[in-house]
Amino acid sequence: MTTWLFDLGNSRLKYVRLAGDGAVAMQAVEEIAHDGAGFAGEAFAALPPAFDMAFVASVAGPTLTAALLDALSSRCPLVSLARTQSRCDGVRIGYAQPQRLGVDRFLALLAAHARAAQPWLVVGVGTALTIDLLDAGGRHHGGRIAPSPTLMREALHQRAPHLPATGGAYAEFADDTLQALASGCEGAALSLIARSRDLAIDRVGTPPRLLLHGGGAKALLSRLEDFEHAPSLVLEGLARWARAMTR
Repeated sequence: MTTWLFDLGNSRLKYVRLAGDGAVAMQAVEEIAHDGAGFAGEAFAALPPAFDMAFVASVAGPTLTAALLDALSSRCPLVSLARTQSRCDGVRIGYAQPQRLGVDRFLALLAAHARAAQPWLVVGVGTALTIDLLDAGGRHHGGRIAPSPTLMREALHQRAPHLPATGGAYAEFADDTLQALASGCEGAALSLIARSRDLAIDRVGTPPRLLLHGGGAKALLSRLEDFEHAPSLVLEGLARWARAMTR
């Protein structure tokens, strides 16, 4: 039985073959960039022409999601699209309407709980900055959504074109505009993470360990402590969901 996992985000698609023991070989993860509207003609050339099962997590728009599902259906007889569930694999979602929690956040929580039964603050840094609190028993205590540093820069540039959308290095007190932009936008993310971690102690009794994923996480790591960086955390969670669905 050959199974592949696909994580479709707002700017790239990550995919990997699921090992026979249900593990995800992170060194084997492949990426395909996209423009949000479609995939290049040879985007799926590296995939085998036929395999048995595909599991998909998508936060992209319906047109792009449909394009991926169509491409997979031509290679694979069984394609499953992951959905957020109120309970799964030891995790209990804290939303009153669990389906309103993004599937990427849901799967990241599954992956965090599978790593260790301890409190986690799961932070995704992509188009949005997402923060979710999970206790040692697998209970989700909710979270936050904010613009990521990249999106902050892009929004400022759109409203004020003289403010560049990229460039600059972080400094606590910047002495030029590029540094000030980088410092302000990254600093806003760091401050929100720090506040969430401090307040989480009241909920879970101890400072949760940080678990970061997403394409923008690397820019924040040097200014964080006691964290784990898991770039393919959503794929890890998708592997857990796939196992739960096929038991």
